[in-house]
Amino acid sequence: MITTDATPGTPCWLDLGAPDVQAAAAFYGAVLGWEYEPMDVGEDEAQDMEGGAFRKDGKTVAGLGKLTEEGARSAWMIYFGVTDADATTQAVERAGGTVRVAPRDLGDWGRMAQYSDPLGGQFAVWQPGKNPGFELVDKPGSLSWTELYTSDAAAAKEFYGDVLGWRFSDMALPGGGGTYSLITPADLPEERMQGGLMQLREQDLALTNGRPYWHPVFAVADCDAAVAKVTENGGSVQMGPEDAEGVGRLAVCVDPSKADFVVLTPAQS
Repeated sequence: MITTDATPGTPCWLDLGAPDVQAAAAFYGAVLGWEYEPMDVGEDEAQDMEGGAFRKDGKTVAGLGKLTEEGARSAWMIYFGVTDADATTQAVERAGGTVRVAPRDLGDWGRMAQYSDPLGGQFAVWQPGKNPGFELVDKPGSLSWTELYTSDAAAAKEFYGDVLGWRFSDMALPGGGGTYSLITPADLPEERMQGGLMQLREQDLALTNGRPYWHPVFAVADCDAAVAKVTENGGSVQMGPEDAEGVGRLAVCVDPSKADFVVLTPAQS
């Protein structure tokens, strides 16, 4: 369960780097019912700083920005809350990770940094100032789960356990589909599980040419209707829709710029 309480080690923000900001805003508006609110910047900064926030029912759910990193693919970046971004950066380096963006202040909103884990999976952290992060989660049209696909589950557990203090519990997937590891932040009960990680072969990580990657899971009221909107608006479906016992009905989707995400209608409890 993801919340907005900004507890250290839990997801607190996500943003999308897209080559065409307006096209991405239109796509996610159609699929998830989001409204896009551009940043208020001057004319001189408009091209370099193009981006803004997605809102659902008047509450901020994610960010959107222009993809500027040369050679990078369009992707969602998930931010996890920390109390000290500089200390986390040192922990990342000790654990064999790489600093992609060194800790920096974003005004008085907070302090951020971005990293790669030892196998190349990219993630970020947020040390909140006056902005704790997103305002709506675990409801239709908002983040409800996070997921890492990696080629080495044991190495990923060791790294993220050292850096973010996560605990892991393993469960067997039905039909001999392998093992899924559930993620719980340090010092929180199991009902606060926030995501999972799964080991795949490098050849199955085609979106990143074999490199691990994180993706968000968005709750939706009707998975099949959301998938129809994905394909109607230029996206594609990698898997599903299908029912997962005890989880709900889900589909793995890719937007028109090849950023991946999951839509999930949770099972009724």
